[in-house]
Amino acid sequence: LTRMGWGSKVVVTGDITQMDLPRGQASGLVDAAEVLQDVSGIALVYLGNQDVVRHEMVQKIIRAYERKRPT
Repeated sequence: LTRMGWGSKVVVTGDITQMDLPRGQASGLVDAAEVLQDVSGIALVYLGNQDVVRHEMVQKIIRAYERKRPT
């Protein structure tokens, strides 16, 4: 993120539900989203299960995991 040149755009993608970090290790993706959320010129876009364009069963699987995940 700190290597962005003039006239450039940076797109960072990730899925915080698919992290394989050791327990207790902070996520750089989550940290960046929290730190940068109020920076002018930066937009954060969050997609939900309604955005899944794969098989309908994938949406059902995602919803099942969302129900299980603690809030």
